[in-house]
Amino acid sequence: MILGIETSCDDTCAAVVDDDGRILSNVISSQGIHDAYGGVVPELAARAHVERCDLVVADALRTAGIVLDDVDRIAVTQGPGLVGALLVGLQTAKALAVVRGIPLVPVDHLEGHVLACTLAPLSFDPPFVALVASGGHTFLARVDDDGRIQELGGTLDDAAGEAVDKGARLLGLPYPGGPALERLAGDGDPTAFAFPTAKGVKGLDLSFAGLKTSLLYRIRDMGEAEAERHRADLAASYLHAVVETLAIRVERALEATGTDRLAVGGGVAANGPLRERLRALPASVAIPERALCTDNAAMIAAVALRRPALAAGDVPGLEAYGTGQRPPAPVA
Repeated sequence: MILGIETSCDDTCAAVVDDDGRILSNVISSQGIHDAYGGVVPELAARAHVERCDLVVADALRTAGIVLDDVDRIAVTQGPGLVGALLVGLQTAKALAVVRGIPLVPVDHLEGHVLACTLAPLSFDPPFVALVASGGHTFLARVDDDGRIQELGGTLDDAAGEAVDKGARLLGLPYPGGPALERLAGDGDPTAFAFPTAKGVKGLDLSFAGLKTSLLYRIRDMGEAEAERHRADLAASYLHAVVETLAIRVERALEATGTDRLAVGGGVAANGPLRERLRALPASVAIPERALCTDNAAMIAAVALRRPALAAGDVPGLEAYGTGQRPPAPVA
């Protein structure tokens, strides 16, 4: 049994996954305290994790019908993310590992999104091309038979989720922007306005800054009253451009690698139009259920099925690393 712990941002998560990749529990405690601020406040997130982490772990064990003595490995997010938030989950996992003598597997959060589709019932094993699109990260990768991950291309500026949130904010929608933008777009015409999809960016890299700027200028030029009348069409057209930007690069990646297998992860993969667009590709496409696209601990446990545990002596010195940082070198 693997106990997974994830606290990279504002969701306190714990899960239990068995050695066959079956999810026995997947507990997610979301922090609604950030809505009033229009985004995640790092210090508030860390404090909320302190209050909830032990309770969420206990709930995951109880839901799975096991106790700590049944856990063979602990998987925990080491980074990237908000360092203060990460430290709460990391210290919890380290304490359990040291006191109980349980092997500990540090996990890169992004690898979790890549390998979420390997869990049952999808059980979508490599090789495949993976698209990860979230609020902080967007990239394409090739995953080999042995589980090694090679990045093929990434965003040159904003992540897809960041572009969605900024677009939603420009349209006067509340945080979090993704669900609100999708709901408004459902009442609009995605062909009403032509927004850029960064076709001029060569290769497998992506760009969303021009798209965001285009929406800003379109709203400004239309004027407040006219933009309000066309909010649904603006939302639908903007979301369509985000989806097409991603889909164009996915098609290029499949062609470049000669692969017809695609796995999708990250919070943006919960978006309905994106899921529909990618499932229409001439490929075998695996998109996890929405609870496994957003931050969760089951995907962290999934990585531990394919990665070795730390030596016991290395556990106390394990450090977190933030967004944009690389994992620290192992302690000598």
